[in-house]
Amino acid sequence: MWDDILVQVADGVHLVHGSNTNWVVLSEGESVTLVDCGYPGDRDLLFASLERLGHTPGSVSAVLVTHAHNDHIGNAEYLSRTYGTPVHAHEAEVPHARREFLHQVGVGRVLRNIWRPGVAPWAVHSIRAGGLKDSRVTEPVPFPHPAEPLDLPGRPVPLHTPGHTGGHCAYALPGAGILVSGDALVSGHPTTRRRGPQLLPAMFDHDRERARASLDIIGRFEGDTLLPGHGPVHRGPIEEAARLARDRA
Repeated sequence: MWDDILVQVADGVHLVHGSNTNWVVLSEGESVTLVDCGYPGDRDLLFASLERLGHTPGSVSAVLVTHAHNDHIGNAEYLSRTYGTPVHAHEAEVPHARREFLHQVGVGRVLRNIWRPGVAPWAVHSIRAGGLKDSRVTEPVPFPHPAEPLDLPGRPVPLHTPGHTGGHCAYALPGAGILVSGDALVSGHPTTRRRGPQLLPAMFDHDRERARASLDIIGRFEGDTLLPGHGPVHRGPIEEAARLARDRA
């Protein structure tokens, strides 16, 4: 089971496949940085993945938010309230995480696309996993110095990649050539049969043109390993992955 769920990408870097969404664990000694944290319904799996790596929820130094959709922040507020874990996001995503507004596909748009293969099963799963719950983060914290390494396990570097949401952020691990891309660049999704580097289906993006433009930002990263918010690890030059996604968009 765990061989399919918990993927070691490099020393101290693991991608975890939750229920239709991924999170990343950056380990350094006894401390951990979590990049995203799944649906609310993924909590047991989230904690089990930490335990599998020898950590506890109290080991989490911070949760880094790629973007504030429920399938990515579903356990952030729980960690914050229970363990005092800080939750960090790009300054443009902070009000979104507090739910001052919502950059997320609406029920009406989902229903208009329900005929598409995979959309109905995805919608049912999303509801069951807590996709419609109030997962707002009460006190999200913006990065102190955007685009600089964070003083956290893994030393991730925030990379503002708006479009999917206004404050979407990828995280670069330059020394390892790894990019945690969130939903700015994925390698699969339950609502599409396409595999490999791609944008999500257009209905999920708040601003499709900005999402396309952010592929240029991603393509400038000199690395060869992509850890997406949905789909498997993609290996190969990030520049080529971004170009392929742009051509497919």
